[in-house]
Amino acid sequence: MPAPSTPAQIRRSVQATATRAAITLAAHRLMLERGYVATSIGAIADEAGVAVQTIYNSIGNKAEVLSAVLDLAAAGPDAPALLPDVMRRRVAAAVSAPEIIRILADWFTELHARTSGVFRVIGQATAVDPEVAKLELRRAAGRLHHYGEAASALRARRGLRAGLSDHEAAAAIWALVHPQVYESFVTDLGWSASAYREWLGKTLKATLS
Repeated sequence: MPAPSTPAQIRRSVQATATRAAITLAAHRLMLERGYVATSIGAIADEAGVAVQTIYNSIGNKAEVLSAVLDLAAAGPDAPALLPDVMRRRVAAAVSAPEIIRILADWFTELHARTSGVFRVIGQATAVDPEVAKLELRRAAGRLHHYGEAASALRARRGLRAGLSDHEAAAAIWALVHPQVYESFVTDLGWSASAYREWLGKTLKATLS
């Protein structure tokens, strides 16, 4: 059994968490305002009130800072940090396939409202920074894995149509909930969040069931 943390260790942990949050919030503000390329690590350090080396020690390079910015935006101000676990529990607790569809439609509507600006930055960054492109590929693979879990949950509740594999269902979810689809409908076409939610729920049901 590990020894309990000392007061000094607890203070250092709290301070490290606060420092990481300050850096991430500063990066979020600057990257959405200036874009990825125009936001330097030095500018983030100045905005957060920390040394440049502190950013590298706390989070990592600029691509890793952007990844932390996406995590922050996705979590929202009050949500738990481990969002895949939160969604896994919600889906597991659903008693029917229609309830899972509703959970997905509600979740992605809320998520995209918080993260659409960050995904625009990521889209710009992948074109100029190979490290961001690699990170986004890894994150995308993780998202596809989670969509496979949702597909399995739908199958267990008889919510997948005959002949549709879990892999195919995960790919369909991927395509429908992709941030670029939200961006096209809500930002470009001016759809309301409720209109997007309704469309997503109906289209997920029609595609998967």
